[in-house]
Amino acid sequence: MKMHFSAAIKHGVMTLKCGAATLGLAAIGLSAQTVRDDRSVPNVGLNLPSTVSQIGANGPTIRKATAIVNGDVITGTDVDQRLALIIFANGGNIPAEERDRLRVQVLSNIIDETLQIQEAKANDVEISKAELDQAFATFASRSKRKPDQMKEFLKTAGSSDRSLRRQIEGELAWSRLLNRRVAPNINVSDDEVKSVIDRLNAAKGSTEYRVGEIFLSSTPENFQEVSTNATRILEQLRSGGSFAAYARQFSESSTSIVGGDLGWIRPKQLPDELSLAIVDMKVGQVAGPISVSGGVSILYLIDNRQVLAADPRDAVLSLRQVSISFPAGTPAAEFQKRSESFSNAVKSMQGCGGAEAIAKQFSGDVVDNEQITIRDLPAQLQTLMLQLQVGQATPAFGSQTDGVRTLIVCGRDEPQVAGAPTEDAIENKLRDERINRRAQIYLRDLRRDAIIDYR
Repeated sequence: MKMHFSAAIKHGVMTLKCGAATLGLAAIGLSAQTVRDDRSVPNVGLNLPSTVSQIGANGPTIRKATAIVNGDVITGTDVDQRLALIIFANGGNIPAEERDRLRVQVLSNIIDETLQIQEAKANDVEISKAELDQAFATFASRSKRKPDQMKEFLKTAGSSDRSLRRQIEGELAWSRLLNRRVAPNINVSDDEVKSVIDRLNAAKGSTEYRVGEIFLSSTPENFQEVSTNATRILEQLRSGGSFAAYARQFSESSTSIVGGDLGWIRPKQLPDELSLAIVDMKVGQVAGPISVSGGVSILYLIDNRQVLAADPRDAVLSLRQVSISFPAGTPAAEFQKRSESFSNAVKSMQGCGGAEAIAKQFSGDVVDNEQITIRDLPAQLQTLMLQLQVGQATPAFGSQTDGVRTLIVCGRDEPQVAGAPTEDAIENKLRDERINRRAQIYLRDLRRDAIIDYR
């Protein structure tokens, strides 16, 4: 189903926007040049000359537009601020030449985002300010910040709350549009759901995988260029880049909104090219670029487990954390002495009841954490926790910058054998997969019909 903008409704508005933007660009693009406009200029009390001569280069606060998408301007500032989010998410460890390539990709992403917002509005789907405020506040809370603190934090990182809000608006608007225009046309039969359940039961005891994917679409004409871009992304991921951050910015799959997370799947649920790669990967590894129908994929193996079988890492813990911090400028010798003393005290601690006394002794903090699944902890801590019984503590760990801490196991609920997913869960997964495929076609049509003027 091809969807595009109504020319009869949009043409006049877009022409005016484009004309205004073009005039603005012509004006700010001058440098020690003279532009003559022979049209009469109304006298508005400014005593303007008929010939305007600009002296010097453009002002530092003026940005040229990078692209005009159906009349909407994307500026260099828009691209810079979005790029800053990626750079910050990766600890700033991105070489200058890689930043130039990422900038091109970011522009492409913002163009897609603009098309999605435009199409949503053309179908009377708009995200209110209240909804954006709520989504922004939720995002900030996940970083343990209030909205105002998040705004300042983004500014420090070289970005802005406006840039993040724009990305959030695009994701919400596109999701709502798909729910309205695409989802109602997706059907999953009872027989399809039953078939999945039968396959799960037949696969009991086999391995399933939690997989992240970055999908980049391509055509035969640009396949090599897309593959090269995927290879460069892969290099950044192997250098410590955030998979979720790259997936959110670059993946063209609908799972980009959740950092590329496909959830728990079995190899046979994936295309043959991807299933062959998954079974040879270790947890934490990335692989690619892998050629698939319609483009290339980068895979990230988040975790694995046995189908319909209990896994020790699914144990749920009640933890108590005791931590001590070190002021900036603490001498290395003092840090070493105090952290070793803390470590020795931890070894003699008698269960969770002894945490408060040690915290008081070292002027530390005590925090309780309930319902923590071992699987959700960092890999090194998972190995430790699997070996601990109730009342036992991890060895002290940390650094002078982050502080030193220990985790004590105050409670432990052993994992139970998981049953098969519910029929509703299976149906929703099948529906989401089909919506994702339709969404890719939808966006492809929007790109094809768009008027994009690169500047």
